[in-house]
Amino acid sequence: MKKENTSGQIKLPNNETSNAENSGPVCTYCGRTQKLKRIDGKYILTEIGSVLNFEKGILYTIRELVLRPGKNIKQFIKEDRNRLVKPVIFVIVCSLLYNIAQQLLHFEDGYINFSGPADSTAAKIFEWVQQNSGNANLIMALFIGFWIKLLFRKYNYNYFEILILLCFIMGIGMLFYTVFGIIEGLFGIKVLIVGGVLSFVYVSWAIGLFFDKRKIINYFKALLSYVLGMISFSLSAVGLGFLIDMILK
Repeated sequence: MKKENTSGQIKLPNNETSNAENSGPVCTYCGRTQKLKRIDGKYILTEIGSVLNFEKGILYTIRELVLRPGKNIKQFIKEDRNRLVKPVIFVIVCSLLYNIAQQLLHFEDGYINFSGPADSTAAKIFEWVQQNSGNANLIMALFIGFWIKLLFRKYNYNYFEILILLCFIMGIGMLFYTVFGIIEGLFGIKVLIVGGVLSFVYVSWAIGLFFDKRKIINYFKALLSYVLGMISFSLSAVGLGFLIDMILK
């Protein structure tokens, strides 16, 4: 920001000066707001509205990813990164909504289950996964991304761009679990498995659209990538737990 001297001139870099008064709400040199408004109830409502609005907020992002996932994610990667909510924030928010719904309604959690000794380190790792599905989704995406990169290696997308794709579509997948979990929790109807099936179908469809919607094989490769990624993640968690138990014994 420019510095004013006692004569009313504005001091610029390299000791240059300007006679222009800097009395407006925004600094004419650095573009920053000179005086911030006090945070109050109106400010909080405005911020919440900006997150939930249908123009560039999370509801708009959900709508676009449900209707046109391939097109919108490609645009985010190659053209415009301001239309959609940032991918990491999106997947964490979606997973947080799932966790809140599950804790409030206590529907049976079918996302990732572990059957083994309850006192084992592996059981504790999977318990952490259940309680921190947002972070777990990000870790799982690393494994799924590896398989997508391998099976779709002829396409010109790097590993990090694939992770962006996964953050968006895995977030939508968690929303499927959330909606059907709420129905199950409120009405006692066992429909969470339907949410799981729809999540797998959506993920396969979205990945296939992203790479090339005209090739049917891409949808099967997408499903295979997702399944192999989840298996790799689960086996790695079990292996890590077993290794820790061996070291501690």
